[in-house]
Amino acid sequence: MRLNANRPRLAAIAAALAGAGVFLAFGWPLPLLLGPMLGCLAVALAGVGMRDMGGFGTAMRSYLGVAIGATVTPDFVAGLPSHGASIALVPLYVVVIGGIGYPFLRRVMGFDPPTAFYSAMPGGLQDMLLFGEEAGGNVRTMSLIHATRVLVIVTVAPFLMTTLYGADLNRPPGLRLADIPVMETAIMLVAGPLGWKIAERLHIFGAAILGPMILTAGLSLAGLIHHRPPAEIVWAAQFFIGIAIGSKYSGITGRELRVSVGAGLIFALLLALLSLIFIEIVTLVSDAPFIDILLSFLPGGQAEMAVIAIVAGADVGFVVAHHLTRVFFVILVAPLVGARTARRDRD
Repeated sequence: MRLNANRPRLAAIAAALAGAGVFLAFGWPLPLLLGPMLGCLAVALAGVGMRDMGGFGTAMRSYLGVAIGATVTPDFVAGLPSHGASIALVPLYVVVIGGIGYPFLRRVMGFDPPTAFYSAMPGGLQDMLLFGEEAGGNVRTMSLIHATRVLVIVTVAPFLMTTLYGADLNRPPGLRLADIPVMETAIMLVAGPLGWKIAERLHIFGAAILGPMILTAGLSLAGLIHHRPPAEIVWAAQFFIGIAIGSKYSGITGRELRVSVGAGLIFALLLALLSLIFIEIVTLVSDAPFIDILLSFLPGGQAEMAVIAIVAGADVGFVVAHHLTRVFFVILVAPLVGARTARRDRD
């Protein structure tokens, strides 16, 4: 009985391991993120049922929040005002995305107003699904469109970074376990799940990332930790993030593949073009390295962009500050604008 209940998760782990093995064999970038993600996607498209890792997967994801929080140092806080010009462009970026995405998904693809609106909003996946469900949207469609947006951006960006800019995305994302003081490692191991659960109790959005990030930032500023989590933990977090994205395609039908995933693919391409325009604009007002700006304005998932930033050696604080601004703005504004948009469309 237990084996049958766990079979979808075992299938996801097997697909993820196979995908990671292929990426490692060919030397492709981010093998422990992209490999599991695309391995699960391939198996889902073959009709095999899968599930993500549930609470355990979320606990592993929380260590990415720890890795982000560990970058918050006094020097990072002191440097935040210098990022003001580029951060100020983020709300405009979100508005333009919505202004293009909603009409496309509503008028061209024919989705109902709440489904189209919350599929177009580049906020946190779980929050957009929650808002969209409350507004009467189709959760499965929204999930597939968001997953496809993230999958396309997260897959294409590393290959562009390695081929066009020579970024090394196969190096360890930090020090190994043996090179970090045992006490620091122990503190970070506790901070991940503890920060997640505290944030969950406080009903903070994106609790699995933001809770550990805030807690670890406090520990970093207090001088209790001086390193990111060991590379082995970050690799494990990547692996389970890949499973979480790829397994969302489990049980997909031919119609969903044509309509929902097709809409997500086209939308992702539109966003990529829009992002390139904003990236060019931001290079005029910011002296940050191009890779940092690129990762800050690509509309992939916050967690996935942070992973790429860590591995690429980019300024993780700079990248995360922009993505947090995007997510905060969407969560604050989307429910108000979504309700008005739905009423206008019905009238």
